[in-house]
Amino acid sequence: MAPKFDDKLRFEQDPRWSAVDAFAATHLLSPSRNKYHEALEFAYSNSLAKGLPDIASYPAQGKLLSIQVQITRAKNILEVGTLGGYSAIWLASGAGEDVRVTTVEVDPKHKQVAEENIAHAGLSSQISVLLGSGLEVLPELVKEVKAGKREPFDFVFIDADKENNLAYFELALQITKPKTCIYVDNVVRQGKLADEAAAQQDPRVAGTRKLVEAVGSNEKVDAVVIQTVSEKNYDGFLLAVVK
Repeated sequence: MAPKFDDKLRFEQDPRWSAVDAFAATHLLSPSRNKYHEALEFAYSNSLAKGLPDIASYPAQGKLLSIQVQITRAKNILEVGTLGGYSAIWLASGAGEDVRVTTVEVDPKHKQVAEENIAHAGLSSQISVLLGSGLEVLPELVKEVKAGKREPFDFVFIDADKENNLAYFELALQITKPKTCIYVDNVVRQGKLADEAAAQQDPRVAGTRKLVEAVGSNEKVDAVVIQTVSEKNYDGFLLAVVK
């Protein structure tokens, strides 16, 4: 069965993808396996009720982030693009009470809703939401890390405006440790990553192409792009490790 593409929603969906997600979630994402299940459900529903766009990470992706944090034993995490705090809660959920997440959000309303959701999860002491654009906030974080006022980050999740993906990535490189994972979301964009014509029409596609091209020639990192399908969309992410 061919995937269905909805131009209005910009989502590409296939019933097989949704069926697999539903089956796997029944066994691997049950409430009994995650003490933050209710908090995550609240964060998702409250964000929509407050008018935030439905563009947060989906549950399986959130669990993937949590598992990656556990594998890398990350304790000081940077997120660019908070939205309603859903992914920030996932990032903090699997790493213990000593994990700290610093997340950057440009929209004051999104920040307010995110802080409501984070407080509901009981994670206000572990997750800090900084207001401002990534291009404004990240350089300040660079100054703090270089001045010894803040510890370097050991995991980075970038999920913000795609036009500035490369700038965020390069700034993150300045404030991370060797072996830090940098995860950049939504880079495949229904396959448009490989479409030069699409890049000329859509600055988000152009931004993701510039990121992949630049990372491919950067000797400081090793990286891969993984395509994904899910109940939400056909997309993918770039995962890099700092050498």
